[in-house]
Amino acid sequence: MVIIVIEALAVAIPAAMVLLSDQIPYTWSIPTALAACALLPLRRRRPLVSLLFCLPALLGGLGWPPTVVALYRIGRTSSLRVIALSVTLTTVLPATLVVATQTLTLGAVLLTYSFTLFMSGAPAALGALITTRQDLTTSLEATKSARAAELEAREQSARASERARIAREIHDAVGHHATLIAVESAALAATTTDEATRETANRLRSLAKESLSEMRTALGLLNTDPPQTYASIPALVDRARAAGLTIRLDDRSTTPIPPSISRAAFRVIQEALTNVTKHAPGAPVQVRILDTDNTLTIKVTNGHPTTPAPNPSPGGGKGLVGLSERVSLVGGTLTTTRRDDGGFDLTATLPLTRPSKVDTDDSTFGGSARNPANA
Repeated sequence: MVIIVIEALAVAIPAAMVLLSDQIPYTWSIPTALAACALLPLRRRRPLVSLLFCLPALLGGLGWPPTVVALYRIGRTSSLRVIALSVTLTTVLPATLVVATQTLTLGAVLLTYSFTLFMSGAPAALGALITTRQDLTTSLEATKSARAAELEAREQSARASERARIAREIHDAVGHHATLIAVESAALAATTTDEATRETANRLRSLAKESLSEMRTALGLLNTDPPQTYASIPALVDRARAAGLTIRLDDRSTTPIPPSISRAAFRVIQEALTNVTKHAPGAPVQVRILDTDNTLTIKVTNGHPTTPAPNPSPGGGKGLVGLSERVSLVGGTLTTTRRDDGGFDLTATLPLTRPSKVDTDDSTFGGSARNPANA
């Protein structure tokens, strides 16, 4: 609607100026000028063609109103070469006609060409200036956005570096002492003959191991990426399928899974699929998940590889050792079996209700072992 109003005004105002003219040089001056005004909407798609239709009216002496509108549009949308050509045509043609048909002094000739150049160049220059200003504004906004994005990226990088530094400090300091507590407690439990002391030492060892596990989990959550949990297993399987593995996922688990068990379950399947990719390329894989008696059982079975592995290895790598440690930290077990047909089985059992490392009658602030005499 706004464009229609603008076009109507762009045609009506120059036409009104033509009709209000007191002097009519030729009989064809008004028809050609009105025709040029009527064709002004053409300037939106073909500004130079619209200007060419204005030239007869310009030679008739009444073509300046539509010509100014056409020149402004050329300045807004055209290249510098087209602007120069348009200004030259609308300057030379009418000024030369006036000089050729009248007897003028040299000063009057120069004044005629100067005035005509101003009439032609001013609207084109105004249009080009507005376009340049808009381009500069857009460029400045893009520069500001890029600068803001760069500053935000630097801040995020600095925060990530600081998080990593804090995580390393906590892991090196707290992890070292917690490990020493677990080792010393295990040594005390193995050497003492007092049953109460052995129970307390084992409880301290369990608490130290749990603290290590929770600390590692917390440090992992310092990253900006969300933690990989049980809910991420379907996406993991889909990525493995996209990589070329043939996988069948059979998930029959219906019991809510604690966060630590959820993360461990994801790592079990992730490591198992990684091993299949490395050591049994092309082998079909079946992943079974079920929960029975408050225990989550994960079994990953792969058949005989259809193509030889790039670097065949008769034994497991460090990944299974680390995975076994992770499973044991949450109170589970991990077993692996190489079948006679060349396949491989991996079974992990994870407790859905982890037993408390502290007796129920112990104080949260560090009580002693429960004394049967006080029961």
